Amino acid sequence: MLIRQGVALLFVFGGSAFGDNPPEIPDTPAGHTLSLWLEVFNSGDRARIETFMRTYSPTRDLDQEVGFRARTGGFDLLSIEQSKRTEIAFRVKEKASPTQAIGVMEVKDADPAVISTFSLRAVSPGTRFEEVKLDPATRARVIGGAASMLEEFYVFPDTAQRMATGVRARQKHGEYDAIVNGNAFAEKLTHDLRDVGHDKHLSVLFTPVAQPPGEPEADPEAQARFRKYLAGVNCGFEKAEHLAPNIGYLKFNFFADPDTCAPTAVAAMNFLADSDAVIFDLRENGGGQPRMIAFISTYLFDKPTHLNDLYNRKENSTDQYWTLPYVPGKKLAGKPVFVLTSKNTFSGAEEFSYNLKMLKRATLVGETTGGGAHPVAGHRIDDHFSINVPFARAINPISKTNWEGTGVEPDIKVPAADALTEARKRATELSNAKPTE
Repeated sequence: MLIRQGVALLFVFGGSAFGDNPPEIPDTPAGHTLSLWLEVFNSGDRARIETFMRTYSPTRDLDQEVGFRARTGGFDLLSIEQSKRTEIAFRVKEKASPTQAIGVMEVKDADPAVISTFSLRAVSPGTRFEEVKLDPATRARVIGGAASMLEEFYVFPDTAQRMATGVRARQKHGEYDAIVNGNAFAEKLTHDLRDVGHDKHLSVLFTPVAQPPGEPEADPEAQARFRKYLAGVNCGFEKAEHLAPNIGYLKFNFFADPDTCAPTAVAAMNFLADSDAVIFDLRENGGGQPRMIAFISTYLFDKPTHLNDLYNRKENSTDQYWTLPYVPGKKLAGKPVFVLTSKNTFSGAEEFSYNLKMLKRATLVGETTGGGAHPVAGHRIDDHFSINVPFARAINPISKTNWEGTGVEPDIKVPAADALTEARKRATELSNAKPTE
């Protein structure tokens, strides 16, 4: 999942794997695995997806994969961009929108052909795939660029220096010399950096599509694509339901930028306004913008409340996050709140959960969360490589610390799959105990 200051953008498949005029998938180990993956993934059948992953991609998370499939609805295969025996590049179109993506899958030359690296990146229609074969100069440039960005921006300078020293030492010892695949190199660097820094937000990224100069966030075309994506996924808000006897249920999968998505958040929160209790489902929420966290939190308090602080190392400054002076519609202040969590609840979703737990404003139900408390920003290294660098750390005004590396412990521990049933039972008990007016 790619997170830039917490917002995730991912793609997957559904329905027919191949559209109306299917391109021919090559008769290679990589082609066979791609074809099977498309078929199984598009089926939406959890058991089939689990069987496939157990055989072909055992390190990937099943819940994330199934949730990913449920959220996005699917892709049509548009073209095969490149084919080798153990590597295949392809272009797909999301069924629910005009969004296109280029994927690269590399497999082991064995039976079964297990997936070794796999990426999907959103692109503009007509964007060209570029074959990138790494040479010593490119590897050195990427390592140097990654190390430089870490030393300049990473939230803990000492850790940044240790990470940079570590990958440079591995480079000197020749550990990267045999890597010619961009995805494999990015994954290896990410693994080696995290092995030292233990920061799940940190990642090196590769794309087979040349990126324009400047920082990733400054690309107007990418920003326009992202706004279109937000509209297509309803700003992350997946379900708003009324559950008997009078419980409001809201499932959303990231905290989007309120500059674009505040109206959607207002509509969702006003839908819950007359509920006796509210359940927020963050089991598949991968993070988001602190300002949206503050926006939604404002509906839960009737007076100004200090939620969280973010300390920026490079700027040596601290931003405070409080509830807002005003949000449209009714508030839910005083009404029981339950937050559903899982091991996949991450970053900004953890902040929302942690804030409410520290303020004793909600009951957390489910599993311990992922453990990422450092906001991240993307930095371009070259045309095909970038690095996501955690640049700040959360400081809760009550605990004076955060959930980095530990996650947020739920108040009621149950498997994530059982969290809604448990929260609904407890919310119903509270609703039944409410005095009749």
